[in-house]
Amino acid sequence: MNPLHRIHNAFTEAGATGWLHALDIDTGAEINAGADHPVVTASVHKVCLLLTLHQHAEQGLLDLTEQHECPPDGRASGPTGLAAMLDPVRISLRDAAYLMTAISDNAAAQLLLERIGLDAVNTTTQRLGLTRTRAVHTFAQTLADIREDAGPNGAQALTDPHVIARLRALDPARANHSTPRDMTRLLAAIWRGEACAPEHGAAIRRLLALQVWPHRMASGFPFDDVHVAGKTGTLPTLRNEIGVIEYPDGGRYAIAVFTRAANPAATLPAVDAVIGTTARIAVDSLRAP
Repeated sequence: MNPLHRIHNAFTEAGATGWLHALDIDTGAEINAGADHPVVTASVHKVCLLLTLHQHAEQGLLDLTEQHECPPDGRASGPTGLAAMLDPVRISLRDAAYLMTAISDNAAAQLLLERIGLDAVNTTTQRLGLTRTRAVHTFAQTLADIREDAGPNGAQALTDPHVIARLRALDPARANHSTPRDMTRLLAAIWRGEACAPEHGAAIRRLLALQVWPHRMASGFPFDDVHVAGKTGTLPTLRNEIGVIEYPDGGRYAIAVFTRAANPAATLPAVDAVIGTTARIAVDSLRAP
């Protein structure tokens, strides 16, 4: 079966709509399954922030070892890292970048954004030619918008399709957004060494490889000699991941998969897994003789 049909069928069987772009980093060969469709990035946009951080360090605008206070009051909410801690924390920029990337810590991301600024993140993506990519809100503001739109019933309301339909955070026209193609371009620039100096590119690749979540893209590549580095993004009904798959023969493939589930449930293992399934179909097609 044609790989595009297989990808479409996999999304349908998982109960999701999906958009995918896969790119052979070295040859430029691609798989386009809705590559130019506008999508909400959610925490995937943290890769843009991570790159901006390292570009600023390269330019001497900041020192990655700078120490910053992160008091509990006013922290961005979230289930991981600083966002879930109760006491004051003092942390370096580079360690905050680790928490933001490896476990998607929203408070660590907010700390970095306060140091760098949202405009700087957009300047980075513009300079790379990512014309469909833009950060509109901070991560803290995105979460605040969801709470406001959900209304007085809070998280319980997020199982109501009518509430889901009014969430500004799920609308690419009003939220941080991109396209799958833009995101594979971003990854390819990092892996080719075009986005920043070699030592900073290596640091970014290291952090993306430390991501702890194996249930999405990595699930499609259960091999000890295949290396997966990536970043997830999650909001109600949205499950995303972008990443690079590296094979022992030197093949390197940038993949961006964005999904929206019909079911508003917070736990949907089939939709998580389809990100790995479709990424594997795309990579296998690119690697086929």
